[in-house]
Formats: sequence, structure tokens, C-alpha cells
Amino acid sequence: MNGFSSRSGHEVGRRKLLLTGGALGAFGAIAAASPAAARSLWTWSPSASVAGAGAGIDPEWVWDEEADPVLAAVLDRGDVPRINELLRQWTRNDQALPDGLPSDLREFMEHARRMPSWADRAKLDRGAQFSKTKGIYVGALYGLGSGLMSTAIPRESRAVYYSKGGADMKDRVAKTAKLGYDIGDLDAYQPHGSMIVTAVKTRMVHAAVRHLLPQSPDWTRTSGGQTIPISQADVLVTWHSLATFVMRKLVEWKVRISAADAEAYLHVWQVSAAMLGVNDEYIPATWDAANAQSRQVLVPILAHTREGEALAEVLLDIVAELDAGVTRPLISAFSRYTLGDRVGDMIGLSQEPVLKPVIAAAWPLLVAFREGLIPLPGIPTVAWTLEEALRRFVLLFLAEGQRIAIDIPDMNRPS
Repeated sequence: MNGFSSRSGHEVGRRKLLLTGGALGAFGAIAAASPAAARSLWTWSPSASVAGAGAGIDPEWVWDEEADPVLAAVLDRGDVPRINELLRQWTRNDQALPDGLPSDLREFMEHARRMPSWADRAKLDRGAQFSKTKGIYVGALYGLGSGLMSTAIPRESRAVYYSKGGADMKDRVAKTAKLGYDIGDLDAYQPHGSMIVTAVKTRMVHAAVRHLLPQSPDWTRTSGGQTIPISQADVLVTWHSLATFVMRKLVEWKVRISAADAEAYLHVWQVSAAMLGVNDEYIPATWDAANAQSRQVLVPILAHTREGEALAEVLLDIVAELDAGVTRPLISAFSRYTLGDRVGDMIGLSQEPVLKPVIAAAWPLLVAFREGLIPLPGIPTVAWTLEEALRRFVLLFLAEGQRIAIDIPDMNRPS
């Protein structure tokens, strides 16, 4: 029951953006009351969404009313360890749900695994091929762009840090990375793929975190006035730190992208947002709409936090451990080139005054050569070194993502 069967419209509910801490690639965000987090009133129109209409309610006050009560009941009953054991058997989109799940959870999951009625199989397949064709760029941007940017998203960073996964941030980051891996997989929404499974499990994790984090004094003290984490506004922040950011950088880098490919890549992310529980009226219908929404919800809330700096340090260590060829100075220089000095300073990247200008000069030439815009490889050696390092990072990162199990948390980070 994972095909393109109709799915009831998302109602105003409670949802979360806690970026799987973005995990390599994207966590969630806006902060409600601190200076770094002050956000403007919601003005984005639902007429620009895939629904084309809507109530226009600020997603800051919308969560996931389908998932939240179910996971709260699961946690209150103490069912999480048994359910996690059962769910480790569920890895493919076409698999039946495991026997032994509580009836309320089973009912929710059977509904949540259905694709939205507007999902287009041809566009999803084309979007997957696009991610494969442009994989060196997309993978680098997910890991060394979006993933590090997520640590400058205050709400996401704090939600990740103070939740159960914060006690083992390498494991937490790896689980977050799985979402980015599965979205870009060629078989993501095919019967033998796993994106539907990953989306449903991630949605349940978000609901569990929404129930647990308000019980954490540390999170409450640093939440900026937010009383329930991972609102739909937060999820949208994470979405833009991934999809919108990546497309913007690809255009900026002059990567060749046809209109059909751009639309297909957007569709992959539109469907993924819906599968994560985002209401249709908040999902941008076009890249212009996405960029407009991103300017309102993502750009203004980026800021430094102690928790984000700690997460950034873990991410940098993970990348360096994946491949000795991807050194910390190289990571910092490329990420500063990609994210800009403002975000680089927020998350504590080293300045790299020598490497950064070299990369800024060499990378556009490398992209132009790869895109067939210049005929000969008259490119500085550093460019080829950088591409090989990024290629190996992407391959290792993706391989790592396949071995991760997404578990529902049953507690917050121990004090």
C-alpha cells in the first residue's frame, strides 16, 4: 500500500522542522524570540503552493495532528523499545508493516505511507536521474553546504542537541544523513526503494521529539520561547536549507539544468515534504515560490549558538574521518566558499585565507569543464584535487547512509 493511492489532505496540525538536525544536510529552524531569531509575520500566500489555496495560517503554529497524539500515546505506554525492534524489519517501500504493532500506530503508518494524489511517477524518476547526473555537486552541497548550514539554525541545533540523539551526535548525524541519501536514491519511491519507509519513520521521530523535548529543562531554557518544537515552519526551514539552497547554488555555479530537470528535482522535494507531514498549502509549487518562501523563513534566522557550534565540530570530524583526503582546512575553505563568510563565522569554520581564494578561482573552471562549457582541462591542479576529494566524500557518505536504522527516541539527552 505504498503506491500513488490518494492521500487525504493534510490538516492544520502539529509538525516539526527539527532538521534531522539536518543531519548532514539540513536541520530545522527559526527561533521565536531571541534577536537572532526574530521572525517576521507570515505573509507567504497559499496560492503559490501545490494546493493552490489554503487558510493561510502561520505554519509556526501548526505541527502534526495526525502523528503527534499517536506517538505521545506510544511513549506514555512505554511501547517504544518493542516498536523499534519491530520496525528494524521494515526497510522497503513495498513491505507490509510488521506484525505486533499497536493498532493506533499501525493505522497511522498505513495512512502516512500513502503517496500524495498529485505525485507524478515520471517526474520522480526524472528527478532521481538528475540527482545521479549532478551527483558530485548535489552530494557536496548536501554534506558540506546544507549539513553545515543546519548548525547555524538555532532551533534545529538545540532540538538535536538536547534530544536523545544529542548524547551520541555522530550517530545522530548519521541518521539524519540517511534522509538525504534516500531522497536522492534512484529507487527512492519505487517499490524496492526505501524513501517512504524513511519518511514515515522520520515523521514519527519528529512527533516523539515534540512530546519529549518540552520535558527537558535545558531545551526549555534555550528554546527562545517556543513551547513545542518542530513546527511546520521549522520543517520548511530545513526543507529550504536543502532543496532551495542546492538549486540556488547549482544555478549560481552555472550548472546546466533544463527546465524539465529543475521541475523534476523540485517535485522530488515536494513529494518528500508531503510524506514528512507538511501541509500541501505550505509546499511551494515553483522554484520562484520556493525562493520567496526561503527569503522569509530561512535567511533571517541563521545565527550562532553554542549547541550549533558543537554540532558543526562533530560534522567536520565525521567528514575528516570518512576520508583522510578531505582535510579540515579543505572542508572549511570549500564550505566558506559555498555558504559565505557570514555563515562560516557563525559555525566557527577556520578562515583559510590561502585555500579559499584558490577554490573560488578554480571551482568555476572545474564546473565549466564538467558542463562542457570549456573544451580543455586547463584547470589548476587544486581543482582536480578538490573534485576527487569531494567525489570520495560523497561516495563514502552515501555508502554510510545505507546502514543506518532510524529509531523512535524514548527520552531526552541525559543531563
